[in-house]
Amino acid sequence: MPKKFFKRYSPDPTQLKGNKALGFLGDRLYRPNLWHLNRRSVAKAFAIGLFCTWLPFPFQTVIAASLAIFYCANIPLSVVLVFITNPITIPPMFYFAYRLGNKLLMQENNNFNMELSWEWLTTGMVQVWEPLLFGSLILGIISSILGYISIHLVWRYNIKCRWEERKKRRRLKKLQKVGKNNNH
Repeated sequence: MPKKFFKRYSPDPTQLKGNKALGFLGDRLYRPNLWHLNRRSVAKAFAIGLFCTWLPFPFQTVIAASLAIFYCANIPLSVVLVFITNPITIPPMFYFAYRLGNKLLMQENNNFNMELSWEWLTTGMVQVWEPLLFGSLILGIISSILGYISIHLVWRYNIKCRWEERKKRRRLKKLQKVGKNNNH
């Protein structure tokens, strides 16, 4: 199931290969092992994608693709998972990261009003960059570890269930065979 599920929802390799932002990766992007779906490559992809999701700066997809190549992880999944952060999820995620960073760095809670203006970016970001970055890195590490372990566990559980189903089918076939032989 996990392999079929990921295959169904993975982006088409030709789309990612045609992405201009990933063009700097060159021929490395075409290595077949970066497009395979197996337990290790998917687990690494989840670790990379979930870590990059928490990076509080642009070009997360480029960083995820580069890390996927370096660690031989599945590129499409690494890149797609980055889109957990989107215009709807970014504010609560990064506010939570900021609050966590503030708490862990034992800084006083700065009440700031965020504005989408150049003035706020130049003055307001000076106040929040350190706790935001620290909280984001902590959450990225935790998310990537949990994602990596979860994929391994789900994959193994699925394999165990498939083996059990296979054993049941074999027993059923054996019983049906014995039943047919007894009727003759």
